[in-house]
Amino acid sequence: MRYIDAITGQTYPLDPPRWCADNGNYLGLGPSPALKRSDIDRGCYSVWRYAAALLVDRRHAVTLGEGWTPFVARAWDGVPVLMKLEFMMPTGSFKDRGMTVMVSYLKSRGIDHVLEDSSGNAGASLSAYAAAAGMRCRILVPETASYPKIAQIAACGADVVTIRGSRQDVADAAIRMSREIFYASHNWQPFFVEGTKTLAYELWEQLGFRPPDNVVVPVGYGSNILGCERGFGELKRSGEIAQMPRLYAVQAANCAPYFNAYKAGKDELVPTIVTPTVAEGIASSKPTRVKEVLSAVRDSGGDIVAVSEEEIVAALGSLARMGLYVEPTSAAAAAGLSQLIRSGTIRRDETTVLVLTGSGLKASEKIGQLLNLHARHQ
Repeated sequence: MRYIDAITGQTYPLDPPRWCADNGNYLGLGPSPALKRSDIDRGCYSVWRYAAALLVDRRHAVTLGEGWTPFVARAWDGVPVLMKLEFMMPTGSFKDRGMTVMVSYLKSRGIDHVLEDSSGNAGASLSAYAAAAGMRCRILVPETASYPKIAQIAACGADVVTIRGSRQDVADAAIRMSREIFYASHNWQPFFVEGTKTLAYELWEQLGFRPPDNVVVPVGYGSNILGCERGFGELKRSGEIAQMPRLYAVQAANCAPYFNAYKAGKDELVPTIVTPTVAEGIASSKPTRVKEVLSAVRDSGGDIVAVSEEEIVAALGSLARMGLYVEPTSAAAAAGLSQLIRSGTIRRDETTVLVLTGSGLKASEKIGQLLNLHARHQ
């Protein structure tokens, strides 16, 4: 197994670890072992349940018990939907699924100091797994990042550095700093997607070893889309499923580079006006793996939709009144699902999964403002 330059096809050995090709292109990984149901470790209830299909030796696993998150069946706009509660992870977001595999790989290769840029969730996840692995960690965050996320990162012992400017400015600063510290970016280092593919395995297993018809996720850089494509692709290759689910990516209209490129029929970014959005977790104006994400959606027969700030807030309130307290980024996916239901793209007679990626506990102050919540005094 080797790293593969996704643009030129050049390969590199997995030792030493790297986050990009020599020419600066992003990297992918070749195929993993195709998972069969007989490979599942049924006594393990974490991502490492599927260790047989992961490109990291389980003996090196750095785990906090992530994965095996529950389904909750609900009606959304009159359509039966399975809510996948990815926010019920050790650090409160789906990022733990990819981080356990990436950190395990890096630790096994002798990396002891890691760097990441993040609007919050990835930084919180990396800081926790770095702490569990005994690594030093530095996280760069935008100065607008929510305080609970910054506190979570710092509490795990990471060095937190705020960067003035946009989310892209933070990413650019991290790349400059990567000359000093290994850049363990969940958007660049491909072992992160090797972990997120376990979402596909779980959906398949929890649905009785069959794929859903539709998977709806919020998308900033696209690791859940790429993970689903990789995971379901492996299951199809092993003969466990006959058909891939349709993948639906949801972006905030205020920051929708994938949406604009998709609607233009392009494989690369097109000029996009970016303004602030309450869905800070997907406020990524220049995502890395553009062609791969767009191809994954197209090849699955899915779509990319963009939702307004008003739609996000409305969905946020509706989810909370169902008892599902998620951050605005997760609510964006629910708002996108509403669009897909209204257009008839997603139907009642299909099995639809809505992936809820981050906990509302990370953004309670902002949620209180958005929903105009006030305590009742007696």
